[in-house]
Amino acid sequence: MFEFRLPDIGEGVVEGEVVKWHVKPGDNVREDQPMVEVMTDKATVEIPSPKAGVIKEIRAAEGSTCAVGAVMVVIDDAGGASKASSSGTAPSPQAKEERQFLDKTPKSEPASVSAQTSNVIAMPRAASGKVLATPATRKLARDLGVDLSSVRATGPNGRVTHDDVRNAKSGGGAVMGQATARAYAPLPVHADASDERVAFRGVRKKIAENMHRSRQTAAHFTYVEECDMTELVALRKRAKGRAEERGIKLSFLPFIVKAVCAGLKKFPIVNSTLDEQKQEIVLRKRYHIGVAAATADGLIVPVVKDADQKSLFDIAKTLDELSEKTRAGKATRDELTGSTFTISSLGTLGGVLATPIINYPEVAILGVHKIKETPVVRDGQIVIRSIMNLSISLDHRIVDGYEGAQFLQHVISLLEDPTLMFMEMV
Repeated sequence: MFEFRLPDIGEGVVEGEVVKWHVKPGDNVREDQPMVEVMTDKATVEIPSPKAGVIKEIRAAEGSTCAVGAVMVVIDDAGGASKASSSGTAPSPQAKEERQFLDKTPKSEPASVSAQTSNVIAMPRAASGKVLATPATRKLARDLGVDLSSVRATGPNGRVTHDDVRNAKSGGGAVMGQATARAYAPLPVHADASDERVAFRGVRKKIAENMHRSRQTAAHFTYVEECDMTELVALRKRAKGRAEERGIKLSFLPFIVKAVCAGLKKFPIVNSTLDEQKQEIVLRKRYHIGVAAATADGLIVPVVKDADQKSLFDIAKTLDELSEKTRAGKATRDELTGSTFTISSLGTLGGVLATPIINYPEVAILGVHKIKETPVVRDGQIVIRSIMNLSISLDHRIVDGYEGAQFLQHVISLLEDPTLMFMEMV
């Protein structure tokens, strides 16, 4: 028998969520046949079978979290002897602890009547009385000086998650014994026979977790202003032919990215993050711009690294490549992480106004809306101009309203007069 363990994916990844199995017990598999999809952060990787054989047992269920080194599947490769791992090495202490954790995790049980009535649930424990948490979560708790026994668990089967530990450290999470910290039992959903149920996991669940964490931590406020895009519309129209000669689709986004970079340099607090552990504001000196892209799995944010150093055509080409890879599910973890500021645009569906949620742990996000021909007053005359609304959501803990408004007004000034934008380019 061959025990396949979740391999070290690199970049500090210590665990992954099992999104989908492409095999089941009893299936014959060939070497390098796609076997399972595992998600880390927002990147999903497809792991092939390392050997040919028959699937005997799947130990990591879809939707579960599996630690690096933990056994995911057992394959009968007709070799007879059990092997320790795909690389032939012995399981790590972390893998052993994860296996013990999985073995001791109790099955979900209905909440008691008193719990449903009061909406307060006691934190579940393993049969041994030990708090349920993965090795990675335990290490995080040790590093932050958080007592796991005092943290209220929100994970599956009463497991303490990374977010539970971080929230307990920052004072924003639910901690046992605090009268103001209450965990509410989810209400039962009564479905009709015609309803369809879809598993809440994978990318969609990760997006939900990140959005919830952002709303819990950042003090959101949104500022909105109009932007006269008439001059930029004309410039893009003239430049589209030159771009197409190079095989590049030139949208308005590259111009917006360049204007944002200039604004971030002028107002560096908007290109920052809060290190809550050290109680320090970190001012980023590089400009990695995330651009939200709609996919079948939800809104994903590929990142244009060092956007301030790229030309408009380079940014346009990079955006095209990243969008294509993201929609095909081929974007790498590096291409989907590391942003310092995010732009959210729905293109032609941009609408009139939205209040985007900050992409944690950033402190601001820019919402780009629909360009629409609108009658406006210029020099006492009613004229038709191409008007677009821009909305920026900021973390009021870090960015004052006046600073946020100044940043957006500077971005607008560059979009309204592209000549100024080119003058500020590196």
